[in-house]
Amino acid sequence: MMDCKRVAKLISTALVLGSVVVALVACSGGSRVRKPAELVTVSNQFELAPVWSTSIGSSEPFNFDPAVVGDAVYAASHRGNLVKIDLMTGNKLWEVSVPDRLSIGPGSDGRTTVVVTTKGVVYAYDDTGKPSWNVNVASEVLSEPVVAGGVVIIRTLDNRFIGLDAQTGTRKWTYQRQQSALSLRVGYGMLAIGNEVIVTGFAGGRFGMIAIANGGLVWETPVSFPKGFSEIERLNDVTSKPSMVGETICAVSYQGRIGCAQARTGNLLWFKDYSSFTGTAQSPDLVFSSNEKSYVTAFAVKDGSQLWENTQLTFRDVGEPLAVGKVLLLGDAQGYVHALSQASGEMLARIRHDSSPITAAPIAVNGLILVQSQGGKLAAYSPK
Repeated sequence: MMDCKRVAKLISTALVLGSVVVALVACSGGSRVRKPAELVTVSNQFELAPVWSTSIGSSEPFNFDPAVVGDAVYAASHRGNLVKIDLMTGNKLWEVSVPDRLSIGPGSDGRTTVVVTTKGVVYAYDDTGKPSWNVNVASEVLSEPVVAGGVVIIRTLDNRFIGLDAQTGTRKWTYQRQQSALSLRVGYGMLAIGNEVIVTGFAGGRFGMIAIANGGLVWETPVSFPKGFSEIERLNDVTSKPSMVGETICAVSYQGRIGCAQARTGNLLWFKDYSSFTGTAQSPDLVFSSNEKSYVTAFAVKDGSQLWENTQLTFRDVGEPLAVGKVLLLGDAQGYVHALSQASGEMLARIRHDSSPITAAPIAVNGLILVQSQGGKLAAYSPK
């Protein structure tokens, strides 16, 4: 059965035959009520002590992730606020107001920071917050930009990857994907590996590697295949950002499979039936994901064997996970951050960040854990 509450956000508007926009209201199972699981009492085995917090502004109905470069954090809101924050103190180093409302951002390499408006205009700022350039990519953008290797990579909703010169905004290359009969109207995460390539998912259960310098496709591999009779049943896009540790990349598709592949070749090591739109997180030996019911599962990276499944967060709409140290961190729709044992799935700790959904993965950097909610609270915590 589909998760109507979360899936409605994904397929309420979809692209059909590349041009016609339709509303999908069908959800199997009728009007079954999804009641979030009550929180079990947890005696915290460690603390996430607040270090600093600030308000960026609401990102709803979009999903904004902060970007960390060196000792600075870049964050943005739907209303057009873009800020640079000192990582250790939380002090705002500069703040600008973008001329229009934003759909996604920021992306930054510390020298150039970009955001994208709801009208498809990319705005770039230098390291002091001064405007550098702006370019209209003539399409809606829901995928977080990547700035690496002197290139700004924009992924548009009409299946184009556009490489812009980070200093001037001049278009360097375009990579066009074939339009699917039906695809999810969401941001497709892009994982930058150094300044050379990005790894990202595609419609139809595929993911691949693209060269940053020229937009060339390095490799592409299927983790799953469409199945079923209706176009909705056959949706199995890899929408979330793949994860990578060492020489292994893992990805998961919606209504499809989870699997891991060799980073250099894209050759699949294993795959298992699974469905997720919140992505994967990895440790050297394990890969973690949560399904539409918010069951959190751990698989062995080497062969895909399932090691544990935690159902305590059922229907709490957990967000993208982060594996750090010996714990797995996930936010939920009510603003809680949960810490699970990577080894066993046991609930180890919980904090209340705020009361709005946390869809972005927490970020671990310089001994801090950064969390941004859709309500706009950005905070740093110190594990103790």
